[in-house]
Amino acid sequence: MTAHFNHTIIASLDTTAMAEFYIDMLEATPAESWGAFTNIQIGSGVMLQFAGPLPFEFPPQHYAYLLDDEHFARAYAKIRERDWDHWADPQRTRPGEINHEHGGRGVYLLDPSGHYLELITQPYL
Repeated sequence: MTAHFNHTIIASLDTTAMAEFYIDMLEATPAESWGAFTNIQIGSGVMLQFAGPLPFEFPPQHYAYLLDDEHFARAYAKIRERDWDHWADPQRTRPGEINHEHGGRGVYLLDPSGHYLELITQPYL
């Protein structure tokens, strides 16, 4: 059987703010939550579990999401309307831009807990 990605835990400063942000940007669905987790569900039944507050500091992580062109356009419109910092590259040397790599479009921004969020319209492979 081929393995399928099921869920991940994302360290969060504020689990509610994180869930609301990801529901908005990824057009995700709230999911049943329990304990220290605020959960949402994205495509293919993948669950994102926001955990916090945590008794330790955590390094920022990188999370990339593949969106169709229409979803990307809606997400990027929100980024611009809200005047959020964003970049065309992970090094943050091209502020306020998107990229056109791999035959699609991509953008990087930070989520409410400081993790790097990448939105792309074409997979790398």
